[in-house]
Amino acid sequence: MAFSLNSCPVIYRARYSQEGWKEEYLEKPHNTPEEEARLGGDEAAALMNSRNFFDDMPLVSYTTQYGLSCFEGLKALPQKDGGLAIFRPERNAARFNMSMKGLYMPPFPEDRFITAVKETVKRNAALGFSVSYKPEWEKNSFINADSIYIRPFTYSEGGIGVNISREPWVMVVISPVSAYFSAGTPDAVITERIRATPKGTGWIKAASNYTIAALAKHEAVEAGFIECIFLDAAERKYIEEGSSCNIFFYLKSGELATPELGDTILPGITRSSIIELARDRGIKVSERQIAIDEVIAEAKECFVSGTAAGATPLVSLTWQGKKTVFNNGKVGEITAELRDTLKGIQYGIIPDTKGWLVRVE
Repeated sequence: MAFSLNSCPVIYRARYSQEGWKEEYLEKPHNTPEEEARLGGDEAAALMNSRNFFDDMPLVSYTTQYGLSCFEGLKALPQKDGGLAIFRPERNAARFNMSMKGLYMPPFPEDRFITAVKETVKRNAALGFSVSYKPEWEKNSFINADSIYIRPFTYSEGGIGVNISREPWVMVVISPVSAYFSAGTPDAVITERIRATPKGTGWIKAASNYTIAALAKHEAVEAGFIECIFLDAAERKYIEEGSSCNIFFYLKSGELATPELGDTILPGITRSSIIELARDRGIKVSERQIAIDEVIAEAKECFVSGTAAGATPLVSLTWQGKKTVFNNGKVGEITAELRDTLKGIQYGIIPDTKGWLVRVE
């Protein structure tokens, strides 16, 4: 199921003008979930297309012409005791607000963001578009567990000529998802491409950032890897992040290291959660520059983190044709512990003592 253009029928939309934000919930064409599951390929595609097209929004815009847009990704997760809970939506709300400011858009209020994502999930669930907890997910650390992916994003007003957006829309769509990474050995490769440059938009969750990421990820997959890892633009020797995820290394010294935030690194919410969980366990966590040479010499374990990725182990990293294998090609103890703790909290089998989950009632 992973990512797919399988949007649920209720979509949130808000538009900014001089009078402020005007919002609405749109109920697009739908049948029952059971009826939709029985549709043939052409019928299913036509139904999904009817949800994805809006004839009252401009084709030519600063978004379609220049990639001027930002977005978020967060999840509503089925709980063992029933219902759904959204993981740390206030952090996504703050980052979305920050991204819009970074693109000189009028920022979307954080409280309105939280209400919009909760209500969109709730309205779709009322129509039967949701996911339920399955005990068998616990057997393999929730690797193939389902959830509801929530995608808020901006779309600009009509325009052509390089410019900023002064009257954007904010949209929220949701869809069911499962595992992000495809099956196969979790090997990664250092790409020669550059994701972000100093003084650029790497710290913003901007749509334009993902063009290079998509190309590099495609090249990595074509070469037999599941992920690509970027080095810094200036010196080409420091690890930065993956195509859509932050990265961690557990070193022989007992230190858990991750690249420090700056204007080329996205401040991941899963990243910050893992840092907190690791420190709770007495693990020394460092946010600093990490050279590829240090990784080759000192790393015992490696994993990537993100809303879609969770905490996904990487068993090897290839650079300039040389393959470095971590932990004899097996998932490391620290990686597994942090992954299982994170997933346990998210799916409600470990008590949420931090208040990270917001229930959808």
